[in-house]
Amino acid sequence: MLRHYDQHQGGVRVYTRKLLRALLDLQSGHEFVLLYRDPALLGTFGGEPGVEELALPARSVFAWDQLAVPRAVARHGIDVLFNPKYSIPLRAGCPAVWVCHGLDWYVMPWASRYVDRLSHRFLVPRYASRAAAILAVSEITREHVMHYLHVPPDRVVTVYSGVDDVFRHPIAPTRLDEIRRKYALPERFLLYAGAIYPPKNFTRLVRAYAEVGPERGIPLVVAGGENRFLSEHELREPEALGIAEWVRWPGWAEQEDLAGIYALADALLLPSLFESCGLPVLEAMAAGCPVVTADRYGTKELAEDAAVLVDPESVDAIAAGIRRVLDDSELRTRLIAAGRERSDAFRWRRCAADTLRVLERVRGTAR
Repeated sequence: MLRHYDQHQGGVRVYTRKLLRALLDLQSGHEFVLLYRDPALLGTFGGEPGVEELALPARSVFAWDQLAVPRAVARHGIDVLFNPKYSIPLRAGCPAVWVCHGLDWYVMPWASRYVDRLSHRFLVPRYASRAAAILAVSEITREHVMHYLHVPPDRVVTVYSGVDDVFRHPIAPTRLDEIRRKYALPERFLLYAGAIYPPKNFTRLVRAYAEVGPERGIPLVVAGGENRFLSEHELREPEALGIAEWVRWPGWAEQEDLAGIYALADALLLPSLFESCGLPVLEAMAAGCPVVTADRYGTKELAEDAAVLVDPESVDAIAAGIRRVLDDSELRTRLIAAGRERSDAFRWRRCAADTLRVLERVRGTAR
């Protein structure tokens, strides 16, 4: 199910595209039927062996999920339905599996829009009860699925995301210079990567940065930086603090460029209130960029001892973490080495192989 294939920039989009590519590269002998909502996507995987692409018309997202997809399942004899996001048809006509990218909606419901809360309350539990299996992107996500959605342990499998090899490859100095010019990056900078919405804790991040960065002459670069929802006011925080000239907003960068941005940065700052997985943490570590992140949930699980962990609810703690990573050269050296070693375990091929095993296992089961 790929109606979100071209959705807004962010982790789920990266996950879907990288996982799908890795699944096809496994050459498993299975046939993959790719279901789009947008007809313009037909031909995206044209010529790939064992791939059929279908565009399913529907007037709404709900109609696509609940009517168009089941019709395609019946018409094309699909054995297992897989959605790399969180919805499935309630009557799919075959075993269905979906990916849980985190349940911040339950952990911090105040950080969701009202319409989304309705979906999370009434639909997501039904998707959970109907799924033959749910893939969780971290152990904390698996625990949350079992706790909040009451799914038995045997139907929730942790399958970690991968990190693209582009973040691991050394980048030539000439290429780094090109990336610096393209995004008008300063000589030194601290980095935030991603969209902005309440769990990202952007206001406290900026307030902590304001205590450290300007006095040292180190700007903050916000790669991405769009308001996903409920955070329009947070985008104005640098201006409210009088440090707007210290914050740069180059926008979204493709992964090939983002790898260079990580490599040029003094540190990645991601002190989120909630992350289930936090791909920027893994990407930065793979690229040799020290990380300051939250001491809870998915970021703590992924980073282990390869990052500076801080209390995301304390501006002072975040600021102290930034100072540590800037001032302690021995710590920086250790973090870079530990981060590269830690991130090496996260491979898209491994993610695809683990995912495929779950899909193969549920074939023939019914919910």
